[in-house]
Amino acid sequence: MIRSELIQKIADENPHLYQRDVERIVTTVFNEITNAMADGNRVELRGFGAFSVKKRDARTGRNPRTGESVEVEEKHVPFFKAGKLLRERLNGKS
Repeated sequence: MIRSELIQKIADENPHLYQRDVERIVTTVFNEITNAMADGNRVELRGFGAFSVKKRDARTGRNPRTGESVEVEEKHVPFFKAGKLLRERLNGKS
């Protein structure tokens, strides 16, 4: 599902809300999650999962095309851990 499909589904299920309001709500939620992670915080949505930031140390990598060694800088990457309810639902236990 992509962002526009999510917005459309929420708008269809809530006919009392305008499409532009649903779009603003979805954008706000995503922005708040992004801002919290950018600040180094963890975002937990009960029953769904938790978003966090993991640090990857600098290392020496290898260019797969040429085989030569390259220095890869330290970086921070987003990480998602699925919640118990989501895992159970995916595995058909609920």
